[in-house]
Amino acid sequence: MKYLIVSDIHGSLPALEKVLEFYRQRQCDMLCILGDILNYGPRNGLPEGLDPKGIAERLNAMNNEIVAVRGNCDSEVDQMLLDFPILSDYTLIADNGQRLFLTHGHVYNEEKMPRGKHEAFFYGHTHLWKLEETDGRIICNTGSVTFPKGGNPPTFATYENNVTTVYRLDGEKLKELALPAKSK
Repeated sequence: MKYLIVSDIHGSLPALEKVLEFYRQRQCDMLCILGDILNYGPRNGLPEGLDPKGIAERLNAMNNEIVAVRGNCDSEVDQMLLDFPILSDYTLIADNGQRLFLTHGHVYNEEKMPRGKHEAFFYGHTHLWKLEETDGRIICNTGSVTFPKGGNPPTFATYENNVTTVYRLDGEKLKELALPAKSK
């Protein structure tokens, strides 16, 4: 399967539209959303094209292709607008024998890793993209498509055939890493 992994949309319909265009063009199978979907958050400014209802409509139309987790700006009210669950702090996906841990980053993160085995750890929350291998595990922060920080461009990631790739919102590839080969 080909997963597109995105975090921190924060209510920006134009940013989501660009992500969905990439999703369709690259024929992705599943959209994994790592939280902060509709609400722009009290510490952020108003994003370009703030349209939570428009985002809900676009995402609800593809609800069977979405796995999502709760961000620190997501609430029960947001869940009422969405036709797919968003209130879990994490989810675990198994793909070709690899375990992908998906979370927002405010509960589990690099300083507070979850228990259990997983080969890849995906999070957002900090709005700073990152892709590296640590102790035989891929660590990927997808950044934010709406409010990137640290002078970074808006970013998201894909995962397919044990390879994680971080892209700019315009589709330019920034970095790619393959999971280390499993020892038997």
